[in-house]
Amino acid sequence: MREPLDVNRLRAALTGPYAQVDVVASTGSTNADLRVAARAGAADRTVLFAEEQTAGQGRRARTWVSPPHTGLYVSVLLRPDVPPQRIPWITLLAGVALARTVTGLGVDAALKWPNDLLANGSKCAGVLAEADDGVVLGMGLNVAALPGDVPPGAGGLPATSLEQQDASTTDRTEIAIQLLTNLAELDDAWRQEHGDPIASGLHAEYRKHCSTLGLRVRIELPGDRELVGTAVEVDVDGQLVVRTDDGARRSVHAGDVVHLRSAAG
Repeated sequence: MREPLDVNRLRAALTGPYAQVDVVASTGSTNADLRVAARAGAADRTVLFAEEQTAGQGRRARTWVSPPHTGLYVSVLLRPDVPPQRIPWITLLAGVALARTVTGLGVDAALKWPNDLLANGSKCAGVLAEADDGVVLGMGLNVAALPGDVPPGAGGLPATSLEQQDASTTDRTEIAIQLLTNLAELDDAWRQEHGDPIASGLHAEYRKHCSTLGLRVRIELPGDRELVGTAVEVDVDGQLVVRTDDGARRSVHAGDVVHLRSAAG
C-alpha cells in the first residue's frame, strides 16, 4: 500500500498560510464536511484532506472516483473579502494552482476552461467550488496510476495520473504541500488586489495555461442546449468568450467544454 499522507509534515509546512490542516482516513466528501464546518464558524483557510472519498462529486453532480491512497482529495474553506462578482475567479485560481504544481513536476499540463487540468490531453485533476457561509473549494488530483476501469469524463475525456505522466515525484505529501503553497500565494495576490484578476496577474497566468483559447469548441449548456464556435478569450469575469460561426460573440459563465480542433483546422 502507498504511504499515507503525513499530517505532521503538512502542518509543519502549511500552518501560517492556513488556519487548520486535518487528514481523515475516509469520508463521503471533503466538500460536504467543510460545508458543515463552515456553518459552524470554521476559520478562513481551514483545510481537510481525505485518503479516500466514498461520495466525491465533480461539477453537475458527477461522481469523482477517489480510491484510497492514490490521489489528493482536499477541500479548503475560503472567506475572501472581495466583491461578490469576483468570487467565481476562485475556481480559476485553483486551476492555476494545479497547473503551476503539475508543471513544476515536469508534466505537460494545461487547463480546459474553466478548471479541468489536462495532462497530454487527458484529465488529471478537477475543481469544485461551492458557496456555503464562505466558499468551499474542492480539488481532486490523480497521483498514482489509475485502474483501467475509470470511466471517461464529460465529452469522453479519458483520465490519467501524475505517475502515468512520469512526474518527477509521486510523494503525495510533497505534492500536497506544493499545491497548497501555490494556492495560498495566488490567493494572497488576488485578495490584495480586492479580487481584481487583472491587477493581481491572475488573468494573465490563467490565459497562459488555458489550452481552450484558440480552439473550436462545443459547449454543453444547461437545458440540453449547446453552443459551437471558437474560444477567443476569457473575460474579466472569468467567462469564456466564444465567436460563433455567424461572427457573434457569446460569453459563457458555465458549461461543459469539448475541444474539437484548432480554429484553423
